[in-house]
Amino acid sequence: MILADKIIRLRKKNGWSQEELADKMNISRQAVSKWERDLSFSDISSIPKLAEIFEVSVDELIQVKTETKENIGKNKVDVIVDTALKGIGVAMGIAVTVLSVLGVLETNSAFVMLGIGLASVSISLLKDKQVDK
Repeated sequence: MILADKIIRLRKKNGWSQEELADKMNISRQAVSKWERDLSFSDISSIPKLAEIFEVSVDELIQVKTETKENIGKNKVDVIVDTALKGIGVAMGIAVTVLSVLGVLETNSAFVMLGIGLASVSISLLKDKQVDK
């Protein structure tokens, strides 16, 4: 979460408008608007006062989660693998259907292909379930 999002969340949690927060900080509403749109932030000396107004620690206010290049790369690989697994499942289902209609697919081969497709989709769904925990 970036600082702008945290300011919005804390302001709304307190039921304040941008104008009300601006009054408490002795700044303009436009300045608060710029903070919340992540366009600017006045200076570092505003952080303690903002934390005091929101009744949170400075650490809590400025603690933001950042994505490292390593995590971003890992997330992209996860998306690609997930897409491939689901694609295999769909492709196997389509292949079995088409080949069965054409009459060129043996029953044993059809079950193997459907098994591969089902296993691929199952792995993808289990991986998604692990991420949700």
